[in-house]
Amino acid sequence: MNEPAAGAPAVEELGYEQARDDLVEVVRRLEAGGLSLDESLRLWERGEALAKTCERLLAGARERIDQALGVTEEDVAGT
Repeated sequence: MNEPAAGAPAVEELGYEQARDDLVEVVRRLEAGGLSLDESLRLWERGEALAKTCERLLAGARERIDQALGVTEEDVAGT
């Protein structure tokens, strides 16, 4: 149920900023109400997938920062 709109990339293919912005829009639509149960569930499922994508991308960014800091600390310690 995480299918993108026609021509839109799949959730897994989005960058962090786009996934975050899409998640904000999903939350806005759910909070506004007036949706059918099926539409609400579809949006909820998409929101869950978007949140997981954001978490995965942030974890990757943290790992890259940790690696960069580790290299920097090793360089400093070695001098």
